Amino acid sequence: MVTIRLILPVLLALNGAALHAEDWPQFRGPTGQGHSAERGLPLEWSESRSVRWKVPVAGRGWSSPVVAGGRVWLTTAVTGRDGASLRVLAYEVDTGREAVNVELFGLRNAALLNAKNSHASPTPIVDGDRVYVHFGAEGTAAITTAGEIVWKARVPYTNQHGTGGSPVLYDDLLIFNCDGWDAAFVIALDARTGTTRWKTNRRSPADQAYTTPLVIRVGERDQLISVGAYRAAAYEPRTGREIWRVSYRDGFSNVPRPVFGGGLVYIATGFQQPSLIAVRADGTGDVTRTHLVWTQQRAAPFTPSPLLVGDVLYTVSDIGIAAALDARTGVPHWLQRLGGNYSASPVLADGRVHFQSEEGITTVIAPGTEFRVLARNQLDGAMLASMAVSGGSIFIRTDTHVYRLSASP
Repeated sequence: MVTIRLILPVLLALNGAALHAEDWPQFRGPTGQGHSAERGLPLEWSESRSVRWKVPVAGRGWSSPVVAGGRVWLTTAVTGRDGASLRVLAYEVDTGREAVNVELFGLRNAALLNAKNSHASPTPIVDGDRVYVHFGAEGTAAITTAGEIVWKARVPYTNQHGTGGSPVLYDDLLIFNCDGWDAAFVIALDARTGTTRWKTNRRSPADQAYTTPLVIRVGERDQLISVGAYRAAAYEPRTGREIWRVSYRDGFSNVPRPVFGGGLVYIATGFQQPSLIAVRADGTGDVTRTHLVWTQQRAAPFTPSPLLVGDVLYTVSDIGIAAALDARTGVPHWLQRLGGNYSASPVLADGRVHFQSEEGITTVIAPGTEFRVLARNQLDGAMLASMAVSGGSIFIRTDTHVYRLSASP
């Protein structure tokens, strides 16, 4: 089993071997934080420019594409008279040809629990010849890259608005958050068998959240950063034992994945009155009064994850206010209205920051303490999934298609 864990600043150790540069194997890429080292990417694109291929995707799903082993993977929910078929799909990177189309679970009731969500929002993970696919309480599965089902498992809980958070792979553990109105916990499944290895309940009060954990390295040990309602916690990823926790008010229905750098974890606190907080990651126990470095409410996101580039933290609110904050102090360098609405998380690629709006527009800016737009690119359809970057190309999923965008044919 290959190990995916975060080692800043660049990133992945896979049982001591470096990850192939062209792979984007999980939500937010190799680091889990939206960074790509790829160069030679297109700066400008449209329906008639820089499109290497464009293929339709059946059904509805907001899982972000992942790219590994020459294939693009995503999930979808195809509805019919008898409910919905929850499926995993793969397309050949070179041609866009469909290579895998497998049903993993079925839904008797295909009605959406939230108009903005889908039944296939969590992003898959590709690790060697295994693909791990998560549909929240509807089921989790492992398949081979050939499309053969290895195992399926269900972890019951009930969330008002459906599923949002993606899993993370740590050694031989597949870990994900389960934050519903009836139960709230973090769970690790054996990646080889799908059986439960550990389960840690959230402290009371607990409520609904939709976040993806992040594994970081602090000193001599790894930490699993898991954001939940009213508090976030760091756990030992091997055992689920809590290391530290931080509390915040009015924090539930959290969506953004945390980011980490310079010894600080950056956390979006949730719905209604969202804040962005910076927490030192070297504490134990309740660190709310001792390790909370700064709090910032301006342009704090409900849905898009933040992006850390050096000493600058980029955010975009759901209503399109982008900000560049001093990562050490939280003080804004700039705030700008981009226009549109935002759910996708920003990505750093080819030395540029990409913001994707729900209306299909990607605003590309130069990183730094001054706001400078390099391009605004329009595609047909809505974009709520975050882009993937691999092999000199950008992969974007809309509500109807998946695109490969390339600067050269």
